[in-house]
Amino acid sequence: MREAASGKVVYIVDDEMSVRHSLGALLSAHGFQTEAFPSAESFLEAVEADKGLCAFIDLRMPGLSGMELQKIMSERAIGIPVVILTGHGDVPLAVEAMKNGAVDFIEKPGSEEQLLGAIRASADQLANRPSSKLPPHIVSERLARLTGREREVLDHLVLGMTNKHIAVELGISQRTVEIHRARIREKLEARGLADLIRMMR
Repeated sequence: MREAASGKVVYIVDDEMSVRHSLGALLSAHGFQTEAFPSAESFLEAVEADKGLCAFIDLRMPGLSGMELQKIMSERAIGIPVVILTGHGDVPLAVEAMKNGAVDFIEKPGSEEQLLGAIRASADQLANRPSSKLPPHIVSERLARLTGREREVLDHLVLGMTNKHIAVELGISQRTVEIHRARIREKLEARGLADLIRMMR
């Protein structure tokens, strides 16, 4: 990761000063150069596409939202890998962002492991080594391990539905959905929902 990150900047775009400071301090402690912006608009004015290692972008901001910023970056061919930062309850939007090409999404505040893992995935993407994207035959083999009910739960999960909504939709208990989720992660060898979404793209 160090070679891929050499001379590169990790951009932080979040309207909360505390998030900008804490994330910037953590990444600086790990040797990353960071630049932080309080809005999508200020980021777009200053961003240098060839310098970016990745951009941590808050989903909900005054003015342009994280989703809108992601779309503009795509339209302007600003090829910096995007990592979406979300609050609780924003999973459906985060799912949409990943379908639109985001590398990962992290619920705030996010662990050190999650944040550094997202940077590693971004470095891989920039180096044209998309390690997070499994070959189709591997995905097919893993999906074949699922029962019919587990596949139904998975299809609802990648739409961003909560356990509660899935339970209502399928006429099962919330606890049963949680058990299915755990088995799905185990059978697909996934760390969490973001991995599942990547596999299903």
